[in-house]
Order: sequence, then structure tokens, then C-alpha cells
Amino acid sequence: MSASQPPQSSSSSELPGSRPGSDSPTLLVKIFGKDRPGITAGLFDTLAAYAVDVVDIEQVVTRGRIVLCALVTAPTAGGTTEGDLRATVHSWAESLKLQAEIISGTGDNRPRGDGRSHVTVLGNPLTAESTAAIAARITSTGANIDRIFRLAKYPVTAVEFAVSGAGTEELRTALAVGAAQIGVDVAVMSAGLSRRAQRLVVMDVDSTLIQDEVIELFAAHAGCEKEVAAVTEQAMRGELDFEQSLHARVALLAGLDESVVEKVRAEVRLTPGARTLIRTLKRLGYQVGVVSGGFTQVTDDLKERLGLDFASANTLEIVDGKLTGRVVGDIVDRAGKARLLRSFAEQAGVPLVQTVAIGDGANDLDMLNTAGLGVAFNAKPVVRQAAHTAVNVPFLDTVLYLLGITREEVEAADAPGA
Repeated sequence: MSASQPPQSSSSSELPGSRPGSDSPTLLVKIFGKDRPGITAGLFDTLAAYAVDVVDIEQVVTRGRIVLCALVTAPTAGGTTEGDLRATVHSWAESLKLQAEIISGTGDNRPRGDGRSHVTVLGNPLTAESTAAIAARITSTGANIDRIFRLAKYPVTAVEFAVSGAGTEELRTALAVGAAQIGVDVAVMSAGLSRRAQRLVVMDVDSTLIQDEVIELFAAHAGCEKEVAAVTEQAMRGELDFEQSLHARVALLAGLDESVVEKVRAEVRLTPGARTLIRTLKRLGYQVGVVSGGFTQVTDDLKERLGLDFASANTLEIVDGKLTGRVVGDIVDRAGKARLLRSFAEQAGVPLVQTVAIGDGANDLDMLNTAGLGVAFNAKPVVRQAAHTAVNVPFLDTVLYLLGITREEVEAADAPGA
């Protein structure tokens, strides 16, 4: 029908560019076989002779094998029939040594259920047994798996399930609890535009952004590392009040020369994947910050080196070139970290629902629960159980997969000239 011709019916299902009505005949055309350039173009060139409209299309290539599905309207070209289309498609497929299947039906795909979520699964490795367990748990909520695709194959296998028909919190409860026993890490996030919106990512420092506990590095220079380490472990397990333990540990550093600060900065080891995580987030326009129960003498240096937007920590008092064994200013404790997350979000102009917090210790719990997504990174059991999701592999950049960022996108961002 030309643009100058009026439609012959007032039914919206027959207007140009609209979807077919629920009773309109449609055909599902499925092509299988060895992939090669030109298959997609060839199929639609073949279908074009029958003046069909494309209702839906999906294509997957796995290990060089293509599965191409096209949902199209029934033939409308003068004098042609569905049988003609079928014969032509099969003939074209056979000429390329492909298989074709054509299924008659009516209308479009059935509507997806209310409640849409992204379920990201990280496995190292991802086994068939664990995949079966995750799929069964999704089904147990009454939800449907609409689509699955791979985000990354290293340093872990990461796959994403697009799920509909259940609430995000319901899915999170069904999947996150016991994920460690299944042998995978699972994150559940609401689908929608906000997932790709600008975000703020805030991390703990010790044993999260870096592999070390900074106060233990200072303690090694003071010869009291065993005493400090024992108190640190108790605090991280939530057995001691953080502020009291902080003062007790810092008191052991009294008398250290301030030159130790530079030595400790040089000793700090970033967690594998930390630079990649921050660099990728920054290139995507995200803002990144750190909050730490450690010390500004180290976090300020990290902020400069890594190009962070925000950084806050406790400050060691130094008088006449010596550490006094005290801290000055407000203490960054469990409640302080959550407060700083809110402050950073306000400064960044990012709503809390679009914030991500990453941490490993009990003093990170308030921050993890305040953020839109709280990630327990190689955390203590009490933290894993309370956070939205847990990552139990030693690569910090795997957090990118929880945000729907693929390994290919990470590598493309790192390519020369990107």
C-alpha cells in the first residue's frame, strides 16, 4: 500500500507499522546451521519477496553455529501463499546447507509477566548442576526465564537471565540465600532504564579496593602487627565496637616517624581488577568514591592515583613529625560510612537507588544496606548474609558484570584510541 492510499480498515492492528492483532496469522521462521556472513541478509531478502512485516527477530551464534528466529506476518504479496513462502525458504536454506523450520500461528509473542529483573550469575566454573539449581529456583517463584546470554568467560563465567513474572525482592530472596552452597554468586536487579543510568559506586578500602589492612602495614613498622591484627579480626567480625578498637590499635602506633606514611603508601597492593573496575566505570561516566575506617594518609593518595571522585577516612594525628597514637576529626565507622554514601550521592546528583556499595566487613553493613545494590566482596559470613549479593572470587572487576557490562565492552573501552 502506497503512502497516498488510506488504510482500508480503522482497526489499529492493520495500520502500517503496528503489531499484528492477536488473531492475525504469523509465521515463526527458524534457521539453524553453520554460521557465515550473509545468512541474516539472505533470509530477509528471501522473505521480502512475499511482502511480510517483521514482528520479532532474534539471533544467537554459539561456537560457530547460528540460530536465527524471525516472527513475520503472513504473506501479502499478490497471488502468493504461505506454502509458496515455505517452499522458497526451505530451498534457500538447503542451498546454504542450513536447516529451516516454519511454524504457523497467530499474533505476537505472549506478553511478559509483570515484574522484570536481571539475574546475574557468576561461576568459577559455572557448572551444569549449579545452572540447573538457579533455573529451578527462578521457576519456583512463578517467574519465567525470557532470555539468557553470556556476559563474560573470564576471569569468571558470567551469565545474565532476563526474568519476568516475579518481583525483584522475591527473586533476590529465592536466589541469593544459599547461592554459596550452590557454588555461584548471584545478583538480582530490577530491569529498566535506571540500570543504564549514571551511577555512583562507593567502595571500602581495606581488603576490598586493596588487598591489605592499612593499620597492619603501619603496625609492621612499629613492631606490633600481631596485636593489631588480632584486634582487627575481632572488629571485622563485629565482635568489638569499631571506634573503641580503632583507638586501641592506633595507640600502638605512637612514636612512629611520619616518613612511614610514604613507605606504607608504597606497600599498598591493589586488589586484582581494581584498576579495570575504576577505569571502566569512569569511562562510562560513573562517579567512584571510597570510604574507609583506615586513614586519609593513604586514601588521599589512592584518590589521586586512581582518579576517584570522592574519598573519606580517619586521619592519623602527626605532631612534630611523629604519630601521636591518636586520630583527629570525626570517626568513619559503620554509621559514618552510610552517612558518607548519602553525602556522596547528594553531591553527585545520583539517587540512592542508583548507588552501588562494595565492602567486606561488619562496619560496611549499613553502607551496603543503604545503597541500591550492596555487594559483599570476599566478605565475612555475617556480611554475605546481610548484603544484597556476594562476590566470592578475588577479582574486583567482576562487579562490572553485576551492572550488565560485558567483558567485550570492558576490552573495547581499553582498546587503543578508545
